[in-house]
Amino acid sequence: MKGKEVRLRQLFKRSKRLFIVPLDHGITIGPAPGLIDIRKTVKAVVDGGADAIIVHKGLAKQIIDYVHPGGCDLVVHLSASTSLSPDPNKKETISSVKHAIRMGATAVSAHINLGSSFESGMLKDLGTLAEECDLWGMPLLAMMYVRDGIAENEYHPAKIKHAARVAEEVGADIVKVNYTGSPETFAEVTGAVNIPVVIAGGPKMDSTGDLLAMITDAVKAGASGVAIGRNIFQDRSPETLAASIRHILDTP
Repeated sequence: MKGKEVRLRQLFKRSKRLFIVPLDHGITIGPAPGLIDIRKTVKAVVDGGADAIIVHKGLAKQIIDYVHPGGCDLVVHLSASTSLSPDPNKKETISSVKHAIRMGATAVSAHINLGSSFESGMLKDLGTLAEECDLWGMPLLAMMYVRDGIAENEYHPAKIKHAARVAEEVGADIVKVNYTGSPETFAEVTGAVNIPVVIAGGPKMDSTGDLLAMITDAVKAGASGVAIGRNIFQDRSPETLAASIRHILDTP
């Protein structure tokens, strides 16, 4: 059995639906609440039932106690930009697949902003990472966003469907996209590709009920899981919220 297949099975070890908590936001927005004490946050989401967490390489060494076979899996994020940049939508590759392997990662991830003036460079980087992942047997999660300067396009069903297909065509094994707003339109997204589709959480939502309803609807539409960061690590009780999400994902 190929290494990539082994690692994908490890990610989906708990159920057919994957629960990822991205904690890679510190480079983008700085030391926000929930990210300062990273060990406390990781412990909370792992206790709540998360399958994997996403961090940059510098923080991976700090949460090693929570990453182990049968426990929480480590996904190392390989691309970055900051809110201080003249163009935050330009993501640059800042690490490698080989380095992630040395850190014990089960998978790697990369962020792509379609519609950005820097789209071509990011797609080129994604293609290179996909080939490296195939070489080393490492699953690749592509975070695909539509960032063309028109806010409503970030959730436009046809554009989200296109974004998911780009990830599959370039060689990603899992794709993360925004939820399109309804089970009917999101079913078009999940039906457009043959790789697992997980939904992003996006900015902090006003209501936990709205967040859980979105996850429920996405699962009904064929989502293979979630990759939700700010709505969990900025919550007053990350462990409780993670447990609620885990329950939804485990419901047949």
